[in-house]
Amino acid sequence: MARSLTVRREEYPLQGVFRISRGARTISEVISVEIEEAGADGRARGRGECFPYSRYGETLDSVEAQIETLRGPIELGLDRNDLQGQLPSGAARNALDCALWDLEAKESGHPAWSLAGLPAPEPITTVYTLGVDDPEVMGSKAAENSGRPMLKLKMTGDGLDLERVSAIHARAPSARLVVDANEGWTAEEYTRLAPKLGALGVEMIEQPLPAGDDEGLRGLERPIPVCADEACHDSATLDSLLGKYDVVNIKLDKTGGLTEALKLRAAAEAMGFRIMVGCMVGSSLAMAPGMLVAQGTWIVDLDGPLLLARDCIPGLVYTGSIIQPAQPALWG
Repeated sequence: MARSLTVRREEYPLQGVFRISRGARTISEVISVEIEEAGADGRARGRGECFPYSRYGETLDSVEAQIETLRGPIELGLDRNDLQGQLPSGAARNALDCALWDLEAKESGHPAWSLAGLPAPEPITTVYTLGVDDPEVMGSKAAENSGRPMLKLKMTGDGLDLERVSAIHARAPSARLVVDANEGWTAEEYTRLAPKLGALGVEMIEQPLPAGDDEGLRGLERPIPVCADEACHDSATLDSLLGKYDVVNIKLDKTGGLTEALKLRAAAEAMGFRIMVGCMVGSSLAMAPGMLVAQGTWIVDLDGPLLLARDCIPGLVYTGSIIQPAQPALWG
């Protein structure tokens, strides 16, 4: 088995400044990996992409170093099942896991969805995210995107969030709305805001309280379902979410790849959680594996490429907010 591993850093400029409660960015810095293997029919190549996230203690350097610790085992034939025990959940394992799925698909001639025992993927509708800004600015951006079926609104807990949602609802009255506080609220703010946001059509509130300081949600009356994002990484975290959250947000950069993401979805559904599938700000290469997890889920947030000034080539096909399944030339 003659394999080679290539690791690259790539930058994707955003269409503009993208702000959340923790800061702003104008560039998405990602790490992509390629695993090539020689076979009887030539060389097959599997690819994956990850987004190192400082919120989880990750940097480009640290994630690249994690990947490099497995260069030897990967090039000697490490498979994705053995990979799960070699790295913790997170960005590094995600890139390698997705590349191994892609490699197996290319070598076997069977698409990744078939290898996973899933039905063929169908087009899905993603939310479109509005970064946090002044209420007037967010209202204008909502008007520009008023034809999209669902908008996701970044909030901050600075006292203007209700005004932001009001402005957005007024400019995009037919759009379904979800709110993402990115850990910026308190339990008291949720209790005060939820009825008012519900009246404006908000269907879900994502991570209102800080992960690790979210006991205030336990037993709290939740007129709007609450989704665990920063509080939910992999299937091992599910027990801690019971009684506090109604929905879990599955992101491959948190789970450490498609393998654990599929496991997390099955376990979460068995425990009664509704499912959201989300993403970091990455290219279509990062979204393509998530398309398999997202099939039939309640809310899909795979809009990363829509926020970029340019995408990878080839990329996913977005028609408005509708995403077509990935072609093999991209992934899987």
